[in-house]
Amino acid sequence: MTLCEIRSVDNRAIIHLDMDCFYAAIEVRDRPALRGKPVAVGGARERRGVLTTCNYEARKFGVHSAMPTFMALQRCPHLIVLATRFDVYRREAAVIRDILHRFTPLIEPLSLDEAYLDVSAHPGAPAALAHVIRKAIFQKTKLTASAGIGPNKLIAKIASEMNKPNGQFEVTPEQVPGFMHRLPVRKIWGIGEKAERKLEGLGVKTCGELQHFTRPELVDLFGKFGLELYELCRGLDHRLVEPDRPRKSLSTEETFPLDLATLAQCEEKLEELFQDLMADLAQKESSRRISKIFVKLKFSDFTRTTAERAGLAPTLPDFRSLLTEAFSRTEKPVRLIGLGVRFTEMETAEAQIPLL
Repeated sequence: MTLCEIRSVDNRAIIHLDMDCFYAAIEVRDRPALRGKPVAVGGARERRGVLTTCNYEARKFGVHSAMPTFMALQRCPHLIVLATRFDVYRREAAVIRDILHRFTPLIEPLSLDEAYLDVSAHPGAPAALAHVIRKAIFQKTKLTASAGIGPNKLIAKIASEMNKPNGQFEVTPEQVPGFMHRLPVRKIWGIGEKAERKLEGLGVKTCGELQHFTRPELVDLFGKFGLELYELCRGLDHRLVEPDRPRKSLSTEETFPLDLATLAQCEEKLEELFQDLMADLAQKESSRRISKIFVKLKFSDFTRTTAERAGLAPTLPDFRSLLTEAFSRTEKPVRLIGLGVRFTEMETAEAQIPLL
C-alpha cells in the first residue's frame, strides 16, 4: 500500500501533540526558583495586557490564557507574570519539530506548541510511537508534552485533552462509537458557548443525544455546519494532515444577542475582541509578518462591510479607526463584529523555521 493510499482511508493513525504550558514551562525550566509557583507569560500588568499562557499552579486559581492580566492578578495576587521571549520559544519549537520529523514527514503545525502527525505509514503502534516521541522531546528539552491518538484529527485532538499534563490517551477505531456517545457536545470543534446553550435548550448535552437528529434537522438548526455536525458527533472527520500550510489570516468575531445601536457600544465590544485576537496572535502566529488589518461588520439587515488597510499596526487605536470607518458607512445597528489580520504571503525560510 502506498503512502497516498494510506492517507485516503478513514481509519488513519493520527497523533495530536500538545506541549504542556509551553511558554510558561520554558520559563520555569530556565528559572528553577519558579518551580511550584504560579507563573504566567504575556502582557504587562496594565489593564489591557493579556496572558498568553500560564502553568497549572496558576490555573488552580482560575487563571487562563487570553485573560486580561489585571483580572488574573485579582484571582491570584502572587501570580508571577513574565514577558514573552519568542526568540527562545521559536528555538525550542524548532528543536521539537526536528524530533517529530524523525517519525513522519506528515506534520501539520497549529502553533509553536501544537501539531498533528499522520503516522499511518510508520510500522510502530501509534500509542507506543506517541510515548517514544514524548520521551524524546523530554530528553532533549526537559519539557513535557501530552498526546492524543485516534483514527482522525477530531478524535486525536479531543483525546489529547484527556490525560494532561504529561500523559496520553488513545481511542482506537473500534472504541470511537462508545467514546463519542458519552462525549459532551462542547468538545466538538465549531460548538461554542452559544451553540452549546442552544443544544441544551433542546435537551442535548452529549454527542450520543445529538446523534438522534437527522441531517435536515441539523441543517435547519445550524445551516451548512449542520452537515459537518452530523458526522462530527459520530466521530467522523475526513480532514487530512496538511504539512506546512500557513494560514493567510487570523481573526475573531462575535455575534451579539442584541444589536449594537451606537458606535460607543461597538467600541466597547471591540476592546474585548482585540484582547482575544492579540492572545491568539501571540500564541499561534508570533513569527508571521502582518500585511493588513481589518474590521468586519454585519448589520441588523444582514448586509456586511469590511474596512481594511495595509501599513497599520495591530493596535487597539488602529482597529478602532477602522471600526469608525466601517460603522459610518451606514450607521445601522450591528449584529456582528469581527477583526483580524492578514499575513504576508511570501514568508522567508527564517520565518517558517519556528513552526513546530
